[in-house]
Amino acid sequence: MKIGTDAVLLGAWTSLKNQPFSILDIGAGTGILSLMLAQRSAAEVIDALEIDNLAYEQCVDNFEQSPWGDRLFCYHASLEEFANEIDDQYDLIICNPPFFAEDYKTKNNQRDLARFQEAMPFEHLLESVSKLLNKNGVFAVVIPYNQESYFISIASKLGLFAHKILHVKGNPSSEIKRSLIEFSYNKQNIIKEDLTIEFDRHQYTPEYINLTKEFYLKM
Repeated sequence: MKIGTDAVLLGAWTSLKNQPFSILDIGAGTGILSLMLAQRSAAEVIDALEIDNLAYEQCVDNFEQSPWGDRLFCYHASLEEFANEIDDQYDLIICNPPFFAEDYKTKNNQRDLARFQEAMPFEHLLESVSKLLNKNGVFAVVIPYNQESYFISIASKLGLFAHKILHVKGNPSSEIKRSLIEFSYNKQNIIKEDLTIEFDRHQYTPEYINLTKEFYLKM
């Protein structure tokens, strides 16, 4: 599975100022978010959740080959199963969810599962997060900018409030494409920031380089 810019941004941007002891990565894919947070933090428990067979196998393999294998564990289960069966709550939950809600589908079922929102509806995701996040915890997510208000509205009904937002666009002339959002149970003023990834093709902005350079071999 390819490593997407969304995941790299979310893994680098998510705040660790609360020094989480336990982290959950929902829909882990390759495990990139878990691995980034293991590199960035001293969290002793980093659990990942992945339902797809091939992605789960790749995630486990990546964890075992990493320097942080003793802190990383991947569950092979659906979010619904996990949320209903696990009694633990987490200090930080992070998710790069499938959110492509276009009407068309490809002939690749595995790719469709990863890309389309119906595989993890926002309502289902947020309800599960509200069960799994402890009262002082933080939930970090990346979603399409055009669904930001909708997502925040659903979250607020569950007592989760946005407190930090990063708007991302590909280049100076493009429209905002993604919203990275942090939620908590404490209602507070929202801190909003903007990030542009490139000046031109493969000519990255200083802001993007500073944020992500610890995670690229060549940057």
